[in-house]
Amino acid sequence: MQKYGQHFLIDAHIIAQIVDAACLLRAENVVEIGPGKGALTRALAARGVPLTAVEIDPDMVRHLRENLPAGVCVVEQNFLEFDLAALPPVPTEFVSNLPYIDAAAILDKVLGWVHFKTAVFMFQKEQAQKIRAQVGDEWYGPLSIFSQLRARISPVCKVGRSSFAPPPKVESAVLAFEKITPPQGDWGKLRRVVTAAFLHRRKTLLNALMLSGYEKEEITSALAALGVLPTARPEQLTPKQYAELTLHW
Repeated sequence: MQKYGQHFLIDAHIIAQIVDAACLLRAENVVEIGPGKGALTRALAARGVPLTAVEIDPDMVRHLRENLPAGVCVVEQNFLEFDLAALPPVPTEFVSNLPYIDAAAILDKVLGWVHFKTAVFMFQKEQAQKIRAQVGDEWYGPLSIFSQLRARISPVCKVGRSSFAPPPKVESAVLAFEKITPPQGDWGKLRRVVTAAFLHRRKTLLNALMLSGYEKEEITSALAALGVLPTARPEQLTPKQYAELTLHW
């Protein structure tokens, strides 16, 4: 039954911790991404939450439809291609043991949706560290900034390799996300600036942005408006400072 490199969560204790976190953050609607064989799905359904499960694997979809309670809506689709407008326009929570290869893209899609309220997601340990990294940390970068500008993030639990079948080669961690008001301004421009800055993270922010085609005068003027020295490096600006930076040119 395994076509997509899935590592199925089998640890009842971890499943309980995820469900407890999800129900604590409870929204009006819940979406599980990539339910696989449904171990987490059944635990969520047992709590009586309104639940939609989006699964890419047709074999898993068939298994889920045959074995889950009738009230669970199972959608056969790649979540990254799933139109979120098909969901009820109400505050929504997302839950998932995320596929490692698409985890960042899925997180970005969820955090950017207008009706996102909360999420409980499992990530590869290093990716979880990147999401929570603070200014100056080794893991701090675009994923940290884009996540922290849109959600309050807290750890739920660590997950060892033995919690899956088959066991992955890496350890995992579960994080909870609660929506916060994102910064005003052009989000596309913010993405371009942050991405450009960290393409050359060993250089000063000024030089990194110049190498990506930004004009020296507009960069220095924007940095001065924030009270940031031109010798600052990309990892020394907070997410809020990056958001403010793009408002100054």
